[in-house]
Amino acid sequence: MSIPCYSLPRIGRFSGAIILTQMASVLQIASPESARRIQRVQIVTIVWMSVEAAVSLFVAWRARSPALLAFGGDSAIELFSAVVVLWRFRATAAHGDAERRAARVAGALLFALAAFVAVISVTSLLGYSEPKPTVSGTAILVAAAVVMPWLAKEKRRLSGATGSAALRADAAQSALCAYLSFIALAGLAFNAIWRVKWADPIAAFAILPLIVWEGREAMRGKACGCC
Repeated sequence: MSIPCYSLPRIGRFSGAIILTQMASVLQIASPESARRIQRVQIVTIVWMSVEAAVSLFVAWRARSPALLAFGGDSAIELFSAVVVLWRFRATAAHGDAERRAARVAGALLFALAAFVAVISVTSLLGYSEPKPTVSGTAILVAAAVVMPWLAKEKRRLSGATGSAALRADAAQSALCAYLSFIALAGLAFNAIWRVKWADPIAAFAILPLIVWEGREAMRGKACGCC
């Protein structure tokens, strides 16, 4: 039986609507207010991560702490990720190609973070470093444990509102930074009180699957569905 000609435009419109709906679910155009809020959050992230990376890496070198070194490396990676996402949401870069590039870079940075944490954790387990107690290191970790969950929550909400996979990956970076701060604090405490040197690298290994999973989702262009 032949299909009536009058049904073809309706089928075309229906198919087109499906395609447009799928595209909209992947990437939405951020409102001016959302874009401004994202830029403010990213600027706060850049300022904080610059301080956090500088202090934690310096203290890690002086204290010979692998946990602080992993945390400082994560801070440096997240600093670059925040810069990438800030570029993505500039008015001149707000288009699909910018989103795809930013998402891929952010995903690649998550994979780099996973490799970095794995190497540092193995080094610690093999006993190549002997961490020392550090007041400055503890202070920066406590501050990060307070600041980073708030930044992660804001970025997840804005990712859900804009459909940005790059912002989702950056939110994952912030959340992982918070997790690493708790892990490093636990490692420093266990080592200082009970001399359990393997506590923090084992805990760091436990979150590696989450880092890899978030990196894969960013590469696939998945935005956070939560608000």
